[in-house]
Amino acid sequence: MPPPPKSRYSVPKLLILGLVFHFVYIGTVFDCYFTSPVVHGMKSHSVGHAVSKRLVLIVGDGLRADLLFNEDAFPTIPHAPKVVAPYLKSIAETRGAFGISHTRVPTESRPGHVAIIGGMYEDVSAVTKGWKTNPVDFDSVFNQSSHTFSFGSPDILPMFARGAIPGKVETWCYNEEDEDFTKDATFLDIWVFDRLKELFQNATNNITLNTQLRSHKVIFFLHLLGLDTTGHSYRPHSREYLKNIQVVDNIVRQTENLINEFYHDKETSFIFTADHGMSVIGNHGDGDLDNTRTPLIAWGRGIRGPLPDSVPSSHDSYSKPWGLGHLFRRDVEQADLAALMASLIGIDWPVNSVGVLPDIDPSRPGYLSPKLGDESLAQMAFVNAKVILEQYTTKHELKRAQAFFYKPFVTLEGLNTISDQSFRLANLTNIERLIQAKDWHASRLASAELIRISLNGLHYLQTYDRFLIRGMVTFAYIGWAAYTSLYIFRPLDFAKTPEASGTVFVHISAAVALIGFWTLFALQHAPFMFYVYVAFPCYFWHQFLQQEMAWLRVPPRVDYWKLLVGTSMTLIVIQAMVVGYTHRFIWSIGFIFTGIVWPVSWPSRILKQNLPLVAVWGLLCLSAGVFPVLPVEKKESLITILVGGCLILLCGGFSALWVLHEVERLKGKKSRQALTALFFIQATLVVTTMIITASSVKGLQAKQGLPLPNRVLGWTVLAVSPVLAFASGGPYHTAFSKFLAYFLGFGPCFVILSISVEGLFYVTYSFLLATWVVSESIVRNGRFPVPANESDHERTKVYSFQPDDLRIALFFLFFVQVGFFGTGNVASISSFYLEPVYRLIPIFNPFFMAALLVSLNLQLFTVLFLIHIILDFQNCRSIYHTGCGLCTIK
Repeated sequence: MPPPPKSRYSVPKLLILGLVFHFVYIGTVFDCYFTSPVVHGMKSHSVGHAVSKRLVLIVGDGLRADLLFNEDAFPTIPHAPKVVAPYLKSIAETRGAFGISHTRVPTESRPGHVAIIGGMYEDVSAVTKGWKTNPVDFDSVFNQSSHTFSFGSPDILPMFARGAIPGKVETWCYNEEDEDFTKDATFLDIWVFDRLKELFQNATNNITLNTQLRSHKVIFFLHLLGLDTTGHSYRPHSREYLKNIQVVDNIVRQTENLINEFYHDKETSFIFTADHGMSVIGNHGDGDLDNTRTPLIAWGRGIRGPLPDSVPSSHDSYSKPWGLGHLFRRDVEQADLAALMASLIGIDWPVNSVGVLPDIDPSRPGYLSPKLGDESLAQMAFVNAKVILEQYTTKHELKRAQAFFYKPFVTLEGLNTISDQSFRLANLTNIERLIQAKDWHASRLASAELIRISLNGLHYLQTYDRFLIRGMVTFAYIGWAAYTSLYIFRPLDFAKTPEASGTVFVHISAAVALIGFWTLFALQHAPFMFYVYVAFPCYFWHQFLQQEMAWLRVPPRVDYWKLLVGTSMTLIVIQAMVVGYTHRFIWSIGFIFTGIVWPVSWPSRILKQNLPLVAVWGLLCLSAGVFPVLPVEKKESLITILVGGCLILLCGGFSALWVLHEVERLKGKKSRQALTALFFIQATLVVTTMIITASSVKGLQAKQGLPLPNRVLGWTVLAVSPVLAFASGGPYHTAFSKFLAYFLGFGPCFVILSISVEGLFYVTYSFLLATWVVSESIVRNGRFPVPANESDHERTKVYSFQPDDLRIALFFLFFVQVGFFGTGNVASISSFYLEPVYRLIPIFNPFFMAALLVSLNLQLFTVLFLIHIILDFQNCRSIYHTGCGLCTIK
């Protein structure tokens, strides 16, 4: 047999280039959406006078507004009190103002506190830091205070001390080890109050401390993390969460009494709120309304008392169960709280604040006392406008100095023909004129309008480069799709000459485009990665156009009508998958289609000969189709977890009987013995994991903590089992024995990190993929039989695109999506359940916790990738391909 013709297309090169391209282009997400909004160099502004001498900020981390305010908020708990937090509720009813503080995504602790204390919405580049450290220092009300005393979590407090003037922000933090999800989290809140009490006790014999405490513009910050920890561990509708709310309510009462006893005056303002809420499954991070609606209660010096409800009512169906319908509810955005605090104690407003003082709007009450007078409110509104406009001006000057062909924000930078000034300066002049004329109402309206325009201008500048980045991303990914199509149609393998007459123009155009963009980036002082980003689309389109011109000289070998129909169907299927992200039943419909409709399309002869296989395929598809329509909200079920583990053992055991028989037939008795030992060890690890999981679940549910032996054994099994699968000897394996080794190797992960049906889904999904391989092999061999008298030249012909390749690609994409969405709605990392993670990591650690949860999906994808390799090998053999670079499992 003559040697096979050498293809000009190297699949390893395609894989390496694809990995590099996708890894590099992850950075475009950060450059487009995760750039810091913080700039420096702005002037500070303040009203110049204080309403109160000091301020107490209490944040109940993870507290939902409805569970604080609702009457009978916990109906499923026997003997639960009608009012969970009577002290806070009485404040809202008799001597304070209340409402909802609306947070923004991501609804995490760090972003929420940055909004409350800094008045800005999170520097989202902190996602790479686990929401803990500051990629860029920002200003806050703590930094502007005369002194801040803060108590709480080591995950929150240090970031505000880091950017502040040294010694101005003092922190008292418990140890990170104390944030144990398996213990009573109310201890954390009680610890905070005990440290506050010690502070005042120490002041009796410490003159310096006593002087600091009695100075003006002092802030006390109490960060109460217990509710967040309790909500994650037991979910917000649990008895534990109810008791934690009661503890917080008692701490608020004790704190106010402690402050009053120490100062013996009424010069303290109090603000109670939360950084984010909590979903019904005990998670947060996304835009679920239970996560974005947090309580807000303000009282004390400078704060108005309760007001009668307005007409139309300020309440809606959400606040109807509160029992406060007769009182006015005033909602705010979370960043508005920084402006409110700055106005109360008369400090400079944080220079990075984009919050809007609730009292600026003259059409409805805010939170400040009407005793302040209209003049004070007008001055505060003007300061608010200047703070936000100052940020816009700084960003505008920076962008104008850097951007080539800069287009300013016309609403502020356009020319006012009447005053011959920019609209920005003309608006400031107009507000000053109204204040001098003592037209307080009109000046507040003008300030509110300038704030609105300035915020739009900030958004314009923050997103100024997004069009360019999105353009590069669009052209790059379309170019990547075009480039990969070359490895399907392989035009150079059929072209008589690799160079066509028009390729010179392609070379010149690509070089001009690349050099042109690099020159533009140099003029704009663009980040270095921009130079890398633009190189990919230039290369992809250069290669595609160059090779397509060579292909144009080749007689057409493609049925363009079939290609058009196939492309149309592909677009329909992909769009259906997009809909499936929000309507999960689409995945079930997909399983019905693949399980029933696809076998009907088989040639009748193949269908009749393989009816048992068709029945198994259909049954597995229908079984897998059940999981996407199961409720997303699941409770921990040890029985279901253990059933999943038993099914892994049962299916693995029966499969091993057939696999070992094939191994002995193809590889010999020695291979069978080696794999028998491997499978036995892997099954033992699955059983061990089931025992560990059962013990850990019972201990955690009984609030006995996580024993050290369970943690050590759990990590050991979780690490050893996959390693055995990866490291098992290649010479002993067939394709399906390797698949079984991976299936059993990943089994422990789907036991110890399962909350309910994940193990059942894993078994169904894995054996569905294995059945897919067998079905594709039979269908391909039936459609492309190898003639007995085929010549050597025909046996070594280069691969040619087949219509089934498009369907297989769609199946593969479908299984990728199902692997991600099959066991629950995990479009957001916050939708994962945390209960399984506590069996391995009881202490808060966001990166390790996220890594464990994501590992479930990665292991499913590893199984899918292995199936793809087997499938590719079998399909290549069935159409006489002599080597594609992926066919490595034999």
